[in-house]
Amino acid sequence: MPDLRFRIDSASAVPFAAAPLIVFKLDVVNDDERAQVHCGVLRCQIQIEAARRRYDEAEQRRLLDLFGEPERWSTTLKTMLWTHTTIALPQFAERTVIDVPVPCSFDFNIAATKYFDGVQAGDVPLNFLFSGTVFYESPDDRTLQVGPIPWDKEASFRLPAATWRELMDHYYPNGAWLRLHRDSFERRAEFKRRHGIPTWEEALDRLLPDPVLVQS
Repeated sequence: MPDLRFRIDSASAVPFAAAPLIVFKLDVVNDDERAQVHCGVLRCQIQIEAARRRYDEAEQRRLLDLFGEPERWSTTLKTMLWTHTTIALPQFAERTVIDVPVPCSFDFNIAATKYFDGVQAGDVPLNFLFSGTVFYESPDDRTLQVGPIPWDKEASFRLPAATWRELMDHYYPNGAWLRLHRDSFERRAEFKRRHGIPTWEEALDRLLPDPVLVQS
């Protein structure tokens, strides 16, 4: 059966999709080209290997919500799940390059969003774990066979932090997105209506204390 190897060659932001999207270029090589791939279903788990990079003081402050105080990072800084995705394998014999589209959330209740927003520069170490099913043509009798893609197939890639940040700046220029529980939203909406406040920014500024006074 086919013996597949995977490598991520590049990543790019998609500027005009329905939602923020990063597309990874996946290079798939079949080391047994005699067993031609007819088609397949490829499942991919993408992990953020947070411990495989350094963080400056500013990034440590921004990631406090995720990992706690830097003194504890030897135990709290661990690999974290980003997302899952499923893609189709096309017909090929030796090699093919396919797109792996990955939707990106700007919801700050999601740990991966907090991480990407906290990383200011450099890159984000990712690990792609593959599994799935492949349909192939047997080299012996030319019949159609089916087999699993082994769980040990994976590929590493270092995503530039600027790619994610530029993507969010494009879709949410000078903005951020925060989800609230309905009762919490209704209380703040009532405050906004009662005081005739025109924007949510002004409403939140009235509810929050002056950061200068808090720090002093």
